[in-house]
Amino acid sequence: PYAHGPSYVPQRLRVFTPVQEMTKEDIKQCIKEHADACRRGIEAGFDVIEISGIVGYLISNFISSYTNRRTDEYGGDIRGRMQFAVEVIQACKEVCGDEYPLGIRLCAEELLDDVRGNTPEESMETYKIAEEAGVNYISVTAGWQESIVPVISRDVPMGSWIHLAKRAKEHVKVPVQMAYRLFYPDLPNEAIGKGELDMWEMCRPMIADPYMPKKILEGREEEIRFCVACNLCLARLFRDAPMTCYINPLCAHEHDENFYPKPVEEDDKKEVMIVGAGPAGLECAYVAAQRGHEVHVYDKREQLGGTILEASKAPYGDDELMTCINYQKVMCEKYGVQFHLGTEVTEELIQEEMPDTVVLATGPVYPQLKGKVAEGARIVNVLDVLAGRVEVGDNVVVWGNRKPGIGVALFLAKQGKKVTLVGKDKTAGFDVNPSFKWRYMIYLRQNRVTAYNDCDIEEVGEGEVIVRTYDGYRFPVACDTVVISEREANEGLKQAVQSEGIELFVIGDALVPRNMSSAVHDGYRVGLRI
Repeated sequence: PYAHGPSYVPQRLRVFTPVQEMTKEDIKQCIKEHADACRRGIEAGFDVIEISGIVGYLISNFISSYTNRRTDEYGGDIRGRMQFAVEVIQACKEVCGDEYPLGIRLCAEELLDDVRGNTPEESMETYKIAEEAGVNYISVTAGWQESIVPVISRDVPMGSWIHLAKRAKEHVKVPVQMAYRLFYPDLPNEAIGKGELDMWEMCRPMIADPYMPKKILEGREEEIRFCVACNLCLARLFRDAPMTCYINPLCAHEHDENFYPKPVEEDDKKEVMIVGAGPAGLECAYVAAQRGHEVHVYDKREQLGGTILEASKAPYGDDELMTCINYQKVMCEKYGVQFHLGTEVTEELIQEEMPDTVVLATGPVYPQLKGKVAEGARIVNVLDVLAGRVEVGDNVVVWGNRKPGIGVALFLAKQGKKVTLVGKDKTAGFDVNPSFKWRYMIYLRQNRVTAYNDCDIEEVGEGEVIVRTYDGYRFPVACDTVVISEREANEGLKQAVQSEGIELFVIGDALVPRNMSSAVHDGYRVGLRI
C-alpha cells in the first residue's frame, strides 16, 4: 500500500512511506470523501464537524512547503498550497449549510525549520484563508509528527503553546480554540479570561478520563484522572494496535460490561489486605472497595505513592506522574478504603489479621551485582538517589538502561555529574513507548550521558568498574558510585500468605517489573476479580 500525498517527498516516519503523488482525479475523489464523511457525522448526531489539517496528515501535507512540491494550482505559494484545504472546506460547507458548525484544525507553527517547512507567517495566512473559505472556528496546533521539537509530551511545560492561540486571534475574527498542553482547567480558563483563547479543546485528557467535562461542571475536579502525556495512545496508533491508555484501564473497553466494577453479593464480600500503596495497590483498592469489599491498604512508608514518589523526581515532566496517585487517593477515600501507613506487613501481622484475600503490590526488589565487588566500593539504590538520601560523588555508573535507569541518569547529569549508563538491553529505554523514547535519547545526548548497551558490569573496584560486552570485550569506567536500577520480581510474603491458605494476588512490579501503566492495569483487573 501507498501513502497518498501531494508530492513524492520521502518522510521520516516509515508509516508514511512510500508516498504516491496524487493526481487531480485523486484529489477530487478525496474532497468528495471528506464531504461524505461530514454527512455521516451529521447523520450520526455529532454537534460539530471538524476538519483535520494538522501534524503531517494529508491536508497539512498539501499546506506545507516541506511536502508539497507541486507546480499546478494545488502547489506554489501558500494560497496555492491551501487550495486543497479550501476545496475540502467548501465541499463540507455545502453539506453543513449555514446552521451546522464547521471548524478546521491548522498548524500555527510546523516546527520543521530543518526541512524547509512553513514559516509562522505562512501558517497565520492559512487561518485567514480558512476563514475566507467559510469555517466557523479555528483550532490551533503546533508541530508535526516529524518535528524534532517536543510539542505534546510531558517534558513540555503546561500552557507552553497558548501564545500561538493568542497570535491566531489577531489574524481571524472567528472563535479560536486549542488543546495542546492544557490539561488542567485553570489554564484554559485563565487564557479565556485574558482573551487569548475562546474555547478549550481536549483529546488525550478525555481518553484518560471521558467524564472530565462533567466532573468540572459538577465541581469534582479532584476526581479527574489527568492524562500524564506519555503518548502511548499515539504510539499504538502508528502501529495499527488497539487503542489503550497508560492510566485508564477502561479505554477501548467501554462497551464491555465485564470491565466495569459490579457490586458483590452480601455473602461474597471479603476483607482484603493490600500490601503496597503504589499505583497498582491503590488502583486495586478503590476498585475492590467500590464493589463492596472491606479494603485495607498497608504500606511501611508514611506516604501514598510507592516508587512513584521517587520516579516523579526525575526531570522532564515526570512530576506529572503524581497526578495519577492523587486521583487514586481521592477514589480510595470516596469508597472507604482504610489506610495503615507506616506499617510494615509481616508474616505475624498476616496471621493476626487473617484477611480473606491478600494482594501483594509491594513493588520490585533491586538485585545485587553478581560480579566481583571490592570492599570499599560504593553501591546505592536508585530510589535513595532520587529521594536525595545518599551522596554519589562526581563519577556515577547507573546499572540498568530501562526507564528507571534513564530517569536517574538524567537526574544526576542535570546536577553536573559525569554519568555512564550500563544496561543489558540492546537499546536504552526498551520499556519506553516510541512516542516518548526519542525524547529520552536526545536528552541523554544533551546531558552528555554515556550509554553502553548490551553490556553488564563484571567487576566493581575502588574508583572504577569493569564493563563487559556480551562478545567478551572488557573496559574500565571511572566510578565513585554504582546506582542499581535493575529490578526483579518481589517474592517476599508470598509463601507466608500461601501457607495460611489465603487467596493471593500479586500485581504490578512485584509480579514483573514493568511500568506505571502495567501497575495501574494490573490493579484494576485484580480489583474486578476479587
